[in-house]
Amino acid sequence: MRNLVFLFVFPFFIFSCSNLKQGAESKSVPSLKLLSSIEIPFDAQFQNTKVGGLSGIDYDAKKDLYYLICDDRSVFNDSRFYTAKIPLLESKIQSIDFQSVIILKNESGTAYGNWSNTPATSADPEDMRYNPRTNTLLWSSEGARVLTGDKQVLQNPSLNLMDLQGNFISTNTLPENLKMQQTEKGPRNNGTLEGITFDSKFKTMYTHTEEPLFEDGSQSSTSYGGLIRFYQFDAKTKKNTAQFGYKLEPIALEPNPKGSFAVNGVSAIQYYDKNQLLVVERSYSTGTQACTIKLFLCDLKKATDIKNYISLQNQRVALASKKLILNMDDLGLFIDNVEGITFGPKLANGNQSLVLVSDNNFSEKQKTQVFLFEVVR
Repeated sequence: MRNLVFLFVFPFFIFSCSNLKQGAESKSVPSLKLLSSIEIPFDAQFQNTKVGGLSGIDYDAKKDLYYLICDDRSVFNDSRFYTAKIPLLESKIQSIDFQSVIILKNESGTAYGNWSNTPATSADPEDMRYNPRTNTLLWSSEGARVLTGDKQVLQNPSLNLMDLQGNFISTNTLPENLKMQQTEKGPRNNGTLEGITFDSKFKTMYTHTEEPLFEDGSQSSTSYGGLIRFYQFDAKTKKNTAQFGYKLEPIALEPNPKGSFAVNGVSAIQYYDKNQLLVVERSYSTGTQACTIKLFLCDLKKATDIKNYISLQNQRVALASKKLILNMDDLGLFIDNVEGITFGPKLANGNQSLVLVSDNNFSEKQKTQVFLFEVVR
């Protein structure tokens, strides 16, 4: 999600949750131990590009290399991703050593357009995952739904496959409920495809809406958590095979002034185990600089496949279960806009590491942070 403070809240819809049930709780819940964190300076430059807007991260264990996608809509520089090394010493992050910057290219082989000048030709990159089976990268674009007097843009979200040089290969076939519409149906602006992740065999891919579809009900408030959808895709056919409902937490803090912008949504996901995902919920409220970041273990095993449900309102469906693993407020640190999550290398003690990155929205008032956790099962 970009430019949090400039978003607005759509009118609420009446919704009854009496027929919705949480799925079965997961049996094995990990815990997370913070090992270290590091901040990338606001004025950091790499190969004549402005480093910021890091909204997705993935790790190639064979090369010990990270891929970080930037959500620049070709405003500061061309839409792009970076590769980087993140060396560890005694399970502590030593530095972020950028290796290369690669420009994202469209079907015609050219860079995406500038959102400010030619919005219809731009992209809004949000997440990216490396597939070692095919040596390719899959990335998500959120698209846009802007219907104002001076700008009319209906741009569908997309899931795009590219090679390691940023060259377009193909795109996934998205279901109808992910297509932008002029009427209040389908995705909300800045609330669509945010995170993506592959299963351990790279046969299945998962993505999600950040906020509820219009027909699925209201956005979250400080007293209510909205309903979003997780989408399961066949990685080979690139087609949507299932959808699952997931209930968000309420917005963590009352905005100041009251009634001003506030939001809670899912900003990133990471495959954990069969039918299980680590889910990052990110809550922001005007008047508070920090975000409230919560990590959950989500289980899809007993959730109803809602692929053929036009709406989630007043439906008898089982939602995905969720179990809180960590509220980052409890760390006693300033936490910004976390939008990327990936498993990193194994630690010296044999436990798995987990790396999170925050998106500073190219704002001097925000921070680009990288966090290293130990996963204790």
